Amino acid sequence: MENLQELRKKIDVLDRQMVELFEERMEVCRQVAEYKIQSSTKVLDRARELEKLEAVRDLAHNEFNRHGVQELFQQIMAMSRKLQYQLLESHGARGRFPFVMVDKIEREHVRVVYQGEEGAYTQQAMLEYFGENISSFHVEQWRDAMVAIAEGMADYAVLPIENSTAGIVSDIYDLLVEFDNYIVAEKIIPINHALLGLPEADISDIRTVYSHPQGLMQCSRFLDENRHWRQVSLLNTAVAARKVLEDQDKSQAAVASLMAAKVFGLKVLKEHVNHSDTNSTRFIVATNQKMYARDAGKVSICFEVPHESGSLYNVLSHFIYNGLNMSRIESRPIPERNWEYHFFVDFEGNLNDSAVKNALRGIQEEALNLKILGNY
Repeated sequence: MENLQELRKKIDVLDRQMVELFEERMEVCRQVAEYKIQSSTKVLDRARELEKLEAVRDLAHNEFNRHGVQELFQQIMAMSRKLQYQLLESHGARGRFPFVMVDKIEREHVRVVYQGEEGAYTQQAMLEYFGENISSFHVEQWRDAMVAIAEGMADYAVLPIENSTAGIVSDIYDLLVEFDNYIVAEKIIPINHALLGLPEADISDIRTVYSHPQGLMQCSRFLDENRHWRQVSLLNTAVAARKVLEDQDKSQAAVASLMAAKVFGLKVLKEHVNHSDTNSTRFIVATNQKMYARDAGKVSICFEVPHESGSLYNVLSHFIYNGLNMSRIESRPIPERNWEYHFFVDFEGNLNDSAVKNALRGIQEEALNLKILGNY
């Protein structure tokens, strides 16, 4: 039996041969790309790839090797496609994404809609992003806000999309798929929940507490210290504050913002009742225009993949190959299609960057569909 050192030397020789063959194969792939540039042929030919994988699989002599050869050639073919996408992009043969770059997002003399009541955190996010020199109005439902910008009643909508402790606002993700509206900015607001009551109330008077479900959850430790309080979920924290004012019952309190206390003239019974000092909510600014600011640094996309092994990996590998940092991935079920999902990805970059263009073109070819949700 040969010793380990000799066996390793043989592997080194085989590896060099494999690298030489790989580079030779990639050169042929480059020529294929040149042909496709001239003939406007699509890069991905799924039927051809499946046929090729079956052929190389049959060349192996046992089941373990057949599986391994198939996996190896799937990766080689993926690298070949990425090279072809890159060459097509460098030759300007792939077209452009229909987004317009602007110097900045206009923040003054615009119409802005937000979901919720006056005093809601969404209003606070709107004011901190746009300032006071705007025309604004509020609506009851998130869908109403998306309709308002889709139909031109407002230029922008401000919507919550994620809380640092409660997670994503899944309905917003679904609405971004449904509507042709796009993210142009985001604003992160620290959440400081307070317990609000009528001016004549004290904490000892409280028997019922109203808030948004996430507000109640974010203050669960404080509320659990008062187990005799009944907790009631409402549409949002500002609605809860308004109910306390309208009912004029000093046994009622709301978990809401300090802004809500000011708007509705309520007494702050206790500040900082949320148990996380780092609790914050990320809000998006959406519009019906496909545009992005020149200095935008984050891209959000949504896509579906074929319901087959390796399809999600193939799509995500475009970020790795193009050196892009993916900061988030979420999935949402597709209505009326069991066990199929929309995937949402955030990654660093600008739509004007060549690496971003390369990655998006590759994903567009290999996913069932792709929607750019925004660059901001």
